[in-house]
Amino acid sequence: MDACDADPYLRRAAKFHGERTDRACPVCKSRKMVELRYTFGDQLGQYSGRLKSLEELREMQSEFGEFRVYEVEVCNDCGWNHLVASFLLGDGVNRRPPRKVRTIEDEKVG
Repeated sequence: MDACDADPYLRRAAKFHGERTDRACPVCKSRKMVELRYTFGDQLGQYSGRLKSLEELREMQSEFGEFRVYEVEVCNDCGWNHLVASFLLGDGVNRRPPRKVRTIEDEKVG
């Protein structure tokens, strides 16, 4: 069952933010498979590492020069997970990251 060792944060993200797929889990055959898309890149600033929907990715493609997307599928029943794809998006125009905005996490620390 080492294949079903999803990190608790990944499982929580899959439960609340995952987008349903029509694929069955290859381990437990459940139909509760979801996809998550994480975005990373210097131009994203503090927003790097966030989950994005396909619609948000389409919008971001013209707002940022380059960022990487990691698409992960997760079974909400057994926890099996797999990196489906990794790809670059963006319009090629180099930009500075957005200005840092204080968040609730900043308030907890300082």
